[in-house]
Amino acid sequence: MMLDDQGMTEEWIVRVHGREYGPADIDTLREWKAEGRLLPGNEARSAHSDLWTTAETIPGLFEVGAFIQAGSRRLARPSPQVQHRSVGEILAETFRIYRTGFVQFLLLTVLTFLPSVCGQLAALWVQPTLATNFDTPTLALGAFALCMTVLTMVLWPVYVAGIQILASSFAIDRHISFVAALKQAVRFWPRVAGLCIFVYGVFLLLILFGLLIASIALAGGSSLFLIFLALALLVLQVWMFGRFFINVLFWQQFAVLENAEFIDSLRESRNLGRSGSELPWFQRPLWRGAFIVSIWFAFVLAITLGPEWSTLRHYFSELTTTQDPQALLQQLSATQQARGFEIVRFALNLLQRILQPLLGIAFVVLYLDSRQEP
Repeated sequence: MMLDDQGMTEEWIVRVHGREYGPADIDTLREWKAEGRLLPGNEARSAHSDLWTTAETIPGLFEVGAFIQAGSRRLARPSPQVQHRSVGEILAETFRIYRTGFVQFLLLTVLTFLPSVCGQLAALWVQPTLATNFDTPTLALGAFALCMTVLTMVLWPVYVAGIQILASSFAIDRHISFVAALKQAVRFWPRVAGLCIFVYGVFLLLILFGLLIASIALAGGSSLFLIFLALALLVLQVWMFGRFFINVLFWQQFAVLENAEFIDSLRESRNLGRSGSELPWFQRPLWRGAFIVSIWFAFVLAITLGPEWSTLRHYFSELTTTQDPQALLQQLSATQQARGFEIVRFALNLLQRILQPLLGIAFVVLYLDSRQEP
């Protein structure tokens, strides 16, 4: 039972389809929610206030963060002291959750990446004719491909939030429908979108910094000073990348599962990423998270570069012996454009998209495990 500042039981009034109900305490509201009579978007206000808001803002009623304590209890082991899961145990739990909620995860993936697939197919259709033909159908397809790319970017925050909600629900064996998870994920869109722009933007700037270092090294040639400068900048870039990676390791979980604001998500993510100094290194959140990310990127590189390995070896050999690197890059670009649609590459890319929720699930499991209290 919740009490207000005067020690009285806190009560609310809700408005559904223009009719007001209440005052009602939190237990009554939970009964209405369980019966389907009260939804997160319904208007609500405190019985002691005239300010209307929505039922989703009532503490303890619709909070996704309530999954955290239950999830931590489920992941904890019966021991006087907390025993954190190994990476193998985290991966086993990840596959269990993915298998349990496969339909929901697949629907979320299809919703998010179907526009991207449509845009890529349209771009492949336009590319061969764009240089010679600017008729209306070609321009329409080009505009369609651009719109699909923008739509994919708009849907990405929903995908990120949806993975957190679904994974945290199935982690405590709580079944949640795709529609319910999607509605909750949409609520977090503004916050998650802002964090996506910031986090991915910083990573992009660090990658561009690395490309700048590479250009300095190439331009240096035989200049010893430029070579040492490039090496010094490379060390700085690696340090910056690593520090930022640690700080944003758990921003998705705090933004959605803890319902933390923009700055709070980054601060709490940094604190959790740097925690566990009293634990063996292999039990710390940082190293377990880095190992999980490494496994995923090794898989992505394998299915992305595997079919292209012989071609890449050929061009690398040419690059080390050619006197005109620019001509070789132009040849590589022309070859890629001429290849067009390849079923094997498309199938492997589709497989990556279907399995991509595994990475988000693994971090939810790691987060729940790392948040256990001794």
